[in-house]
Amino acid sequence: MCRDDSSALRAIATPENDFPVIHTHDVITDPQPRSEARRREYDRSDALATMPLPPAEPIQALARALADAMTAGETGPVGDAGVALLEALAAFYRVPVPPLRVLGVRPHKVTRGVCTYQLFGDYTPSTQRIRVWMRTAIREKVSSPRALLNTLLHEFVHHLDCARLAMPQSYHTRGFFWRIDHLYHLALATPLATRRPLRWVKRGSVWAIDWNRLRA
Repeated sequence: MCRDDSSALRAIATPENDFPVIHTHDVITDPQPRSEARRREYDRSDALATMPLPPAEPIQALARALADAMTAGETGPVGDAGVALLEALAAFYRVPVPPLRVLGVRPHKVTRGVCTYQLFGDYTPSTQRIRVWMRTAIREKVSSPRALLNTLLHEFVHHLDCARLAMPQSYHTRGFFWRIDHLYHLALATPLATRRPLRWVKRGSVWAIDWNRLRA
């Protein structure tokens, strides 16, 4: 089972045949796997920094509908809007529509009064199911529309890796995050002139977003 946070947060160690559990607010890649076959998949994902994108206007309209559905704070309308967005993406990329469950408060862990873990969303390859949580862990408030959109797109890119791109491990690589980034800014209609490319810095065996350079 894949358990991962759509904000692409830092993953702790898990068995190589499973997807990572997400913990912190750093955008960090998975380390390169040891086996040669999985390393080939990892490298292919890392190199895949671009992909065809669907027509912008329908996706942007569906993203706005998702944001509008969140105003009532009910999972049902958000689920319907999320399914509509997934249907459009799945049709363009010619993959099955992944089942979606929209849930409430994010699963989380509090240690000594500090929230040390929270789960935003996950994807299960065996069932192709996506789950997303729409309320914050501690205050239980409805999350921002952009956060939920990012979560949904993150999990859809896992689905795309598994169902179309023949990358069953669906590693968090720089290419994986680039693919999310392209869909995210397409959905938000971000002007090209204001969009900033992802900046990376090496930290031991992984890459991390360099927020200082990205925001400079």
